[in-house]
Amino acid sequence: MPLHRLTFAAIALAMATLAAAPGFDDSRWIQSAEDNRFTMALTGDSIITRRLSVYQEPEFLEMVNLLRGADVAFTNLEMLFHDYEPYPMHQSGGTYMRAAPALVNELVWAGFDMVSRANNHTGDYGTLGMDLTTRYVEAAGLTQAGIGHSLAEAREAKFLETAEARVALISVASTFPDHSRAGRTRGDVPARPGLNPLRFSTTYIVTRDRLESLRDTMQELGFAVPNAGDRLTFRGNRFIVGDDPAVLTEPNPEDVKEISAVVANASRLADYTIVTIHAHEGDGDRSVPAQFLIAFAHDMIDAGADLFVGHGPHVVRGIEIRNGKPILYSLANFLFQNETLQRLPSENYEPYDLDGNAHVADFNDWRYDNDTRGFPSQQEIWESVVAVAEWDGKRLAELRLHPITLGFGESRMVRGRPMFADAELGKKIIGDLERLSKPFGTRVVFKNGVGRLVLPPASSEP
Repeated sequence: MPLHRLTFAAIALAMATLAAAPGFDDSRWIQSAEDNRFTMALTGDSIITRRLSVYQEPEFLEMVNLLRGADVAFTNLEMLFHDYEPYPMHQSGGTYMRAAPALVNELVWAGFDMVSRANNHTGDYGTLGMDLTTRYVEAAGLTQAGIGHSLAEAREAKFLETAEARVALISVASTFPDHSRAGRTRGDVPARPGLNPLRFSTTYIVTRDRLESLRDTMQELGFAVPNAGDRLTFRGNRFIVGDDPAVLTEPNPEDVKEISAVVANASRLADYTIVTIHAHEGDGDRSVPAQFLIAFAHDMIDAGADLFVGHGPHVVRGIEIRNGKPILYSLANFLFQNETLQRLPSENYEPYDLDGNAHVADFNDWRYDNDTRGFPSQQEIWESVVAVAEWDGKRLAELRLHPITLGFGESRMVRGRPMFADAELGKKIIGDLERLSKPFGTRVVFKNGVGRLVLPPASSEP
């Protein structure tokens, strides 16, 4: 329990002192004395383009109440807020993301307190788009992390003050166009604004025959490559001779060292420290985290993080417990309203040879072939959970997984907004998480419509 909380003895003394006061109602005090745990509601990507507060379905409002009832609620803000003042960059994170600035207040209405900003859409509209979003998010009262006007600022932890605890947030991205990456100042050259990056290297293990075939091909095409050796580098890709083909990824040591230092500092300035990453990269399967991501998550827990939260691949990934601390490799989508953007720049239409009379709906039809391919056709994209971590001091007491649906099979005017899943779908979603978590030695059980982690004995000790 954080040191600044009242002890049970102090609460009891205060109740005894006040009990004699006329009309004193002790029910609220009794609840506080019994409910001494700190709760975090955690979600994945939020791509918001429409209001939330107008809807009244019980399954939706119950989910909102879950967020509001937590001491802290978090989401990844994969959206920019502006009125088209900035121009689109030469490269986006996919679709150029933008929403009306007023929609940030819908996230506050839903109960969110903290948002991560480092993701592949941070730089879609350049520095001005990033700065305008920062201004609107700050005005709404949300704690945000992961961006800045220098690498040092983008790496910084940001803090949320609550009555029960102080919470630090460090936001990182491994998936981004390179122009979005924050840089350092040097001499008289100002730093490049941008996001907090985690770079990684990829090495391809191939057989001797494959390497020699690749060497011959590159030489025939006129590329300068060595005539012999067990290693070959081609346009940044490294190939090494090995017995069995494989793909190895490793986090950049410099980035890990710098981010670890930030985490170690934050863990001594806050009661709880959250590290969150936007990472599309998988290990052959997007539902399986890449090797560098697993290594990075372990480093962050070892550096002092209490919780590691991933998002980005648009599907759920498994859960791991390391030293009693939870690692959620991906919480998939929370809001996925990428099909109802107001405008898109020319850069989005050009790959489909769409002329000036084409609009957003035409872009969607061509991109997704009338919902027969891509995101609309993939059920797992539209399923996720709201994870609720419950802490007893620094001990993880419980981790609950509340299954949600974003409306797979509904029209694009409907899908993308979350609500609690029904019992059948909820069982399926938790079953997927159980299967994906098993390789990490984590057990997930489904009971009364909710998934629960079976915590290892070490995490259950006071």
